[in-house]
Amino acid sequence: MKYARALAFAAIAGITIVSTGCSVTRDQQTVGSYVDDAGITTAVKAKMAEDKNVSAAAISVETLNGTVQLSGFAKSQAEKNQAEAIARSSKHVREVRNSIVVRP
Repeated sequence: MKYARALAFAAIAGITIVSTGCSVTRDQQTVGSYVDDAGITTAVKAKMAEDKNVSAAAISVETLNGTVQLSGFAKSQAEKNQAEAIARSSKHVREVRNSIVVRP
C-alpha cells in the first residue's frame, strides 16, 4: 500500500514535469533547475508516503531552487518535526522552510 502511494506521487510529479516543464519564463528558473526541484519534491513526498508517522496527504511540498517549503497540517509536533527531518535528509535540499500547522 505504501509503495502504491509513493508511485502515485511519483506519477503526479512526472505528469507535472511533462506538462509544465517547458513553461519557464524569464526571472524564474531555468528548465534544468525546475526539473531538479521537481525531483526533490517527488523524493520528499515519496519518503513521507513511506513514513507511518507522517500524513503525506495533509502536507504540501514545494521546491524552488533547492529550498523546500512545507505547508499543511500535522496532528502533532512530532509529525511536523518528522516531516522537516525527511525534507532535510533528502538529496540536493539547500534549505527547509516548515510552515506546517499543528492541529489536534
